[in-house]
Amino acid sequence: MKRLLVFGAVLALVVGALFAYAARVVYADRTLPRTETSVVIPSGATAADAAQELAERGVIASPLAFELLARVTGEQRHLGAGEYLFPAHLSLDDVLHRVTSGGAQIALWVTIPEGFTARQIAATLQAHSLGEAIAFEEYFLHTPLDLGKAGRSRNLEGFLFPDTYLIPVDATPAAVAAIMTARFREELPNDAVQRAKRLRLSVVGVVTLASLIEREAKADDERPLMAGVYYNRLRRGMPLQVDATIEYTFEHHKDLITLADLERDSPYNTYRRAGLPPTPIANPGRPSLLAAFQPKASPFLYYVYKGNGHHAFSRTLAEHNANVARYLR
Repeated sequence: MKRLLVFGAVLALVVGALFAYAARVVYADRTLPRTETSVVIPSGATAADAAQELAERGVIASPLAFELLARVTGEQRHLGAGEYLFPAHLSLDDVLHRVTSGGAQIALWVTIPEGFTARQIAATLQAHSLGEAIAFEEYFLHTPLDLGKAGRSRNLEGFLFPDTYLIPVDATPAAVAAIMTARFREELPNDAVQRAKRLRLSVVGVVTLASLIEREAKADDERPLMAGVYYNRLRRGMPLQVDATIEYTFEHHKDLITLADLERDSPYNTYRRAGLPPTPIANPGRPSLLAAFQPKASPFLYYVYKGNGHHAFSRTLAEHNANVARYLR
């Protein structure tokens, strides 16, 4: 019995010491970070990934202790990706709270899908609490982009390159636009002006054509072929007859374009007006942009969607009508 009492007392001391050590590690130790430090936690990072990033930047001493604390408290579910700024001398609990509550977040990751319009991008930014959609939309649709020798756009539609961005939480619409258009410039071919001239368009015109491809094509291997169809029609003075240009004028998405829609009097109605619409109708990604600058030569003038992400292409109206009857019945 005496041995059991002694063992119990020793065990209690050991447990107490462990609790005291854990409490010191979690709440009392404020050695790190030694100076104000910023850390970028990648999009999709796990608790273990975040712990490793924090340790490598000298914000915490033990990735394992941080990960265990996150799991014990259940906070691993609230770990947010982004950039965080930590003042000097925080406890491990302070660091975890700042990462999970967003209190130290100075920038966050935002993904802009290919084919989003300026209006959709504005709504996405608002959904991430980066500002009011109306302010972003107003700036995007009323600010031209100077591309130097490549020309000048009417607004930023088509030039807000789709990607995943780390955006400061206090970024203005102008700052966000600068980030996204800088990425667009990186993706623009070095010889864009020369390529556009050979295609008998301006660079802005080619980007506009790329936006049509983005909204119409589904398979990457068809984008150059679809670009070729558009160039063939432009050279023949034929209306492009692209449904997506009409849809661009609607405030809300429509699954079906009606005959009445085709009669709408709009510069974006490519059924009634020849040539390209006055601006891009979406923001194209890299495959559509490259397809517009490098179209595939073909005799095709028409295409119709046949399902499974692919289109049937044809040379004559008779062939096209046969394809429509076959695939759209």
